Amino acid sequence: MGRHSQSHIDDNLNAERARIIAELENTQPGPQRDLLESKMRQLETASHIDEWLTSSGLQPPEE
Repeated sequence: MGRHSQSHIDDNLNAERARIIAELENTQPGPQRDLLESKMRQLETASHIDEWLTSSGLQPPEE
């Protein structure tokens, strides 16, 4: 994956995170808020996986 693609993924994750945070500020407790909090956890997981996959320590499988 090229550097440009990585930057695009980071930008998308950050934009979605900011959107959800803004929406959470105006959402009362209930099912909608629970859904937004779940999406935030998914974004955090996606970010961690992306960091792991793009780390310099990750080695390709041996053939």
